[in-house]
Amino acid sequence: MACDTKTWLVLHVVLLVTCYMQHCINGQTPQVPCIFVFGDSLSDNGNNNNLLTNAKANYDPYGVDFPTGSNGSRFTNGRTSIDYIGEFLGFTDFIPPFANTNGSNISHGVNYASGSAGISFETAKHMGDNVPLLLQLIHHNIIVSKIALMLGGLPQAQQYLKKCLYYVNIGSNDYINNYYLPQFYPSSRLFNPEQYAQVLSDQFSFFLQALHAAGARKHVIVGVGLIGCTPNAIATKGLKQGELCVEQYNADSLILSLKLRALVDRFNTEKPDSKYIFVNSTAGSVDPSLGFTVFNAPCCPVRSDGMCVRDSIPCTNRNQHVFHDGFHPTQALNYLTALTSYDSTFAAPGTTSPMDIKQLAQYPIN
Repeated sequence: MACDTKTWLVLHVVLLVTCYMQHCINGQTPQVPCIFVFGDSLSDNGNNNNLLTNAKANYDPYGVDFPTGSNGSRFTNGRTSIDYIGEFLGFTDFIPPFANTNGSNISHGVNYASGSAGISFETAKHMGDNVPLLLQLIHHNIIVSKIALMLGGLPQAQQYLKKCLYYVNIGSNDYINNYYLPQFYPSSRLFNPEQYAQVLSDQFSFFLQALHAAGARKHVIVGVGLIGCTPNAIATKGLKQGELCVEQYNADSLILSLKLRALVDRFNTEKPDSKYIFVNSTAGSVDPSLGFTVFNAPCCPVRSDGMCVRDSIPCTNRNQHVFHDGFHPTQALNYLTALTSYDSTFAAPGTTSPMDIKQLAQYPIN
């Protein structure tokens, strides 16, 4: 991804023009009929608002750059990666959260992601309630039943749903808010990092099997990012001499990412009626040539738990910050992440495998 700022701006404009041309040619018909989103705070757009939890983003300065402000309920200053991916795919409206689908066309998709949620059911429960991955699957089955009623039956619904995109981005909380908190959870005493990643991978495999049974055929699986490079990790864990990040955190979560990548390869073999792609969140680099100048400090004043202080004033150079708070990337980084996931011509080698999201959207499913 290393390129000078001028080249990056040219690529940015080219992409926007390409998307505009696609909309004009297709009469603004999205490249897939619907998007279903599973995950944590990297994708949550309001599902935690009414839960008893500290993991909420419905207050300033979250959403300071979002069209509806903090009402966007996103754990960043503006759009999330999946917001941008939806735009690239041709959607003119944001995918609604499961917690509030009133007045929304659920046949265009639903977002089930929940801030602080993990693959493990117990993850982050010390912060309050959340919707873990398997409960998100139950919520999806409810939506599938409603779509079946709309379309005249389950066979008609599954014929429709197999053309949709299923985006799954989860796993970091299973380390940040579980494995690394032995005062709350026994996981680090019960399992070494390899064993723990296998436990999570087995649960994730069950989730993929059940999602396939519910009609999903086009899957995007996002690996865990560099959780040891977050401002919160650096501030609370401390760095060893010569370290820029908490490398043990990155090494542990990489084990899970490699197992998720292996699941993608396995399911592509075992499920010939489907296509799975893996997005490597650690591919490439983020450097000043892309406009970023602040890499390990939050844009907003943060609480002890890494979340923004309510009604605090964020930094003014938000497009130069990698992180909005102690954990979550800024809109600027989310745009870059979405762009390189959607179109691999903008990405470092190995960012997406075996294809990018744009190609997956066009992939024929019989």
